[in-house]
Amino acid sequence: MSAFDELMAHQRQTEALAQIAGRLSWDRETMMPRGAATQRSEEAGALHSVLHARRIDPRVGEWLEAARAETLDQQGEAQLRHISRSYERTQRVPGDLAAALARLTALSQGQWAEAREKDDFAAFAPVLAEVVALRREEGAALADGGDVYDAMLDDYEPGAKAADLEAMFTALRPGLIALREAALGAAAAPTVSGSFDAQSQMRLARQLAKVCGYDMSRGRIDKAVHPFSSGSGDDVRITTRTSDSDPFNCIYSTMHEAGHAIYEQSIDPAYALTPLGAGVSMGVHESQSRIVENQLGRSRAFTGWLYTQMTEAFGDFGIDGPDALYAAVNSLHRGFIRTEADEVQYNLHILMRFDLERALVAGDLAPTDLEGAWNDRFLRDFGYAVPSASQGCLQDVHWSVGLFGYFPTYSLGNVYAGCLSEALRQAVPDLDAQLGQGDMSGAMGWLRENVQQHGGLYTPRELITRACGFEPTEEPLMRYLEQKFGALYPAG
Repeated sequence: MSAFDELMAHQRQTEALAQIAGRLSWDRETMMPRGAATQRSEEAGALHSVLHARRIDPRVGEWLEAARAETLDQQGEAQLRHISRSYERTQRVPGDLAAALARLTALSQGQWAEAREKDDFAAFAPVLAEVVALRREEGAALADGGDVYDAMLDDYEPGAKAADLEAMFTALRPGLIALREAALGAAAAPTVSGSFDAQSQMRLARQLAKVCGYDMSRGRIDKAVHPFSSGSGDDVRITTRTSDSDPFNCIYSTMHEAGHAIYEQSIDPAYALTPLGAGVSMGVHESQSRIVENQLGRSRAFTGWLYTQMTEAFGDFGIDGPDALYAAVNSLHRGFIRTEADEVQYNLHILMRFDLERALVAGDLAPTDLEGAWNDRFLRDFGYAVPSASQGCLQDVHWSVGLFGYFPTYSLGNVYAGCLSEALRQAVPDLDAQLGQGDMSGAMGWLRENVQQHGGLYTPRELITRACGFEPTEEPLMRYLEQKFGALYPAG
């Protein structure tokens, strides 16, 4: 057996164990009894210790060195690139620190959920401080003398730099503000009315997931406080949530997570349980969920079809026709919750979090002062005050589990989605006619061929550039937003 073959055999077992760790996390957020949190914390810590040991096994370094001398194809070279990167980064983090982080975040997530339910940031602040301290320690180890936040960002978007993202976000901000200002004072968009049965919402959610291309024979849909997708290959699970008064929450959470899941299900099966067998970055992953949710799912053509499906599911739901539904699902509106924000203001939510988490990591903002800093920044950016911690700094799970560097990939994903949508419409000229029939196969086929099947074969920017024919930039996203919302909310 060649060194490369031995390396890949070891790696497949490591990837399989990582999938098991992911399944424990999925269970924690969906079905685990609340009283099991302490035991689950120990289980997570033990499993992460095993994974850490496998990832820094000295044999990995020996196999890598020997495999580099072998003749490999493009896929083999890409596998080495990923394994080498992971090996070098993991070696920098002490095993006891990795295990401590796993144990702490398994507990802190439950404490966050309880504090969120009680609107009590002060109860969560001490554990947040512990999470920040351990993640800063880990980030410093990964940075090896470089920028700590960039080292954290590299976990989610390999090769990205905070300075580049800041420049991109700065370029986005004026156009986003202008679109929002144009909508202020406009007539209120139509709204749904009535009570919406949870079971009916879930039936429609499953139908929509299948329309998007989600393979239910290799996945499932459950409910969670914070919708998410997990897994890869032949076991990719999504969650959604329901609201008695707002079926759009369930509809678009489901479509969003289905976009993530379909990406994982569509990767070349030959890459299963290898570094190439998962989405290449969080930014690219987010581009797949956002394009399904927004450019496709909120398009005038698709909402025309959706109106019929909602009428069949709920009867009269207070929206008078397809045009009114299109306006309703694309309304620019006041709100505090990132996941419920419209396409324009969503990015403003991310820009705020990007700045706050960089301040936390740099030590310029104490975790105990986060609530006040959040509320001040929100008032400045959005023009109205945050009423409670659950609608403010406790609304997202990310920081409770140490995901610093994750938030900016959401807006980067929107930028990628803007680029991909522009290329998709050129490649599929009858896209709207298909969407009007509830047919996403043309769009999803193009995404599968040009993005999804490749998994981690290319770097993120290389993948988007190959798919679109141009380097990713924020300009296509702004063209899309200005065309869509400029028509809905004409200036003056």
